Amino acid sequence: MDNGASSYRRFLDGDEGGIMEVIRDYKDGLILYLNGFVQNIYTAEDLMEDTFVRLVVKKPKFSARYSFKTWLYTIGRNVAIDYLRHNSKTVSVSCEDLQRVQSEEAGMEASYLKEEQKIILHRAMGRLKSEYRQVLYLSFFEDFDNGQIAAVMKKSKRQVENLMYRAKISLKSELDKEGFVYEGL
Repeated sequence: MDNGASSYRRFLDGDEGGIMEVIRDYKDGLILYLNGFVQNIYTAEDLMEDTFVRLVVKKPKFSARYSFKTWLYTIGRNVAIDYLRHNSKTVSVSCEDLQRVQSEEAGMEASYLKEEQKIILHRAMGRLKSEYRQVLYLSFFEDFDNGQIAAVMKKSKRQVENLMYRAKISLKSELDKEGFVYEGL
């Protein structure tokens, strides 16, 4: 049982500190993962909160079939998909707000990712198709294996392998446009 699972189990048993540990350990990565869906860091933060509210209110049962992180990201993915389904209308944003959001998002990325290569990689991934971004993000930034990615994305391992292959080719093309070579591809 990983640390997140034990913290969540403590929460289910009545220890409020357990959910605080889960939030502390997983919130930043979950925000960036959800941002890949909605392309708005503020909305991603709201969706992260909604994910944890779902844990606190509904208290879903965690089965050790997958890692706790895989289970949590699957819940987050479902929250994001529900949000996108209900808010498919285009929202107008002023140029000042857009610039402010972009600058704040870049600051958060820099503090979380820390390494120059990962920042460039993350930006290039932002220009990829949503499925490509998801599979690469889960693999590169969250260190999920293909089985865990398949569980989060509700695909077979073979589909994930094919998707990963196509995503890497697409990402390499984006990085080549910038003149950047990433050894991990």
